[in-house]
Amino acid sequence: MKKALIASSLLLAGALTGCSSLNVSSTPVPLAGTVGTDINADIEVGEKITGTSSATKILFFTVGGETEYADGVAYGANSGSSPLAALDMVAPVKAAAAYNAIKGSGADVIVAPRYTVKKKDYFVYGTIDVTVEGYKGTIKSVK
Repeated sequence: MKKALIASSLLLAGALTGCSSLNVSSTPVPLAGTVGTDINADIEVGEKITGTSSATKILFFTVGGETEYADGVAYGANSGSSPLAALDMVAPVKAAAAYNAIKGSGADVIVAPRYTVKKKDYFVYGTIDVTVEGYKGTIKSVK
């Protein structure tokens, strides 16, 4: 009986310990490559805006996150082009934070977005908290 109690106590202690990480990033401009277009947009840059989102991870599933996201924005090497993109749990939380920033400020785009990701991982469960900061961009005209 004592051995079973000790073994279960060690297993429980191992499940409750974990690690956490902090990642602050901004969308970089590519060093090589050019994009050509005939479209010119006049964007008025306004005040600083912020949006936040969080989610809880249990095993390999994300639960309790947002239901509305900013779509069509790439968030790194695994965004859409790789089969591993479906396993990225941070990208949907970033998209939800961007949506909250745009929706809350009435912006059309976020100019110079900077994402702060706080991730706590405890083997069985974890949390992901994302804050995006940038400037309100309002499209005045597109030619």
